[in-house]
Amino acid sequence: MSVIIMTKNEEKNIEKCLASVARFAQVFVVDSHSDDQTCTLADGLGAQVVPFSWDGKYPKKKQWCLQNLPFEYDWVLYVDADEEVTEELADELAKMFASGPTLDGYFVAFNYVFLDTVLQYGHRVFKLAMFNRHKGRFVDYDDLDVANMWEVEGHYQPHVEGNTGSLTGRMIHRDADNLFHYFDRHNRYSDWEAMLRQKNALVAPTDTQPGARLLLKKAFEKLPLKGVVAFAHSYLLMRGFLDGRAGFHFALARAFYYWQIGIKQGELARRGGQ
Repeated sequence: MSVIIMTKNEEKNIEKCLASVARFAQVFVVDSHSDDQTCTLADGLGAQVVPFSWDGKYPKKKQWCLQNLPFEYDWVLYVDADEEVTEELADELAKMFASGPTLDGYFVAFNYVFLDTVLQYGHRVFKLAMFNRHKGRFVDYDDLDVANMWEVEGHYQPHVEGNTGSLTGRMIHRDADNLFHYFDRHNRYSDWEAMLRQKNALVAPTDTQPGARLLLKKAFEKLPLKGVVAFAHSYLLMRGFLDGRAGFHFALARAFYYWQIGIKQGELARRGGQ
């Protein structure tokens, strides 16, 4: 299996990330002009460092990787530099490939770290992070005119031609940056979601989720007051209050994120989509 790690000034994260994928056969670090020690560290730890320059068009970075990296294997696992593969997940994958995968793609659940606390209740992210590269691709959204987005595909999943399932082992998302960067990043993402919602282009074939989560996602899209609903979902329904202080502040941040989307979408409507 080939692991793809995408970086830009990730020297705070790259060593832990690469240590977590040391058991994998082929590891690419696809770097976007880092000016810190990211590439030096990655090269010293045995990764294949590949430079990436975005031309402002499609494909964006993840799809570019599928089209251009010198893969030795059919299966790929996408890992962000602030993520780590747990030993449990690595063991599960080793057993799977010993007998051969039976599906075409697999969702992975994440343990999300917020305010130095692993959220056990209030937040659970699933990504279709692993798939047969001959069966998967990142479909182009109509998002090149979103001024504050960047070269990496936004909050959407690859489209896999075939059957998908979920793995038991998890990954860890551990952001080494401070809260300024957390809110800055989500400010950009809310621009992206507001624009696509205004274009009625957010829900696409790539917006897949395991099991009933896709139905819940589609139902959520139709609800008013998404910020209030998001807080209630994280803090009450998912029992985020059991995560203590971190659970409360994460639910509040999630509510604020959807409030941003709503008010930005209204601004776009008043300005005619500009």
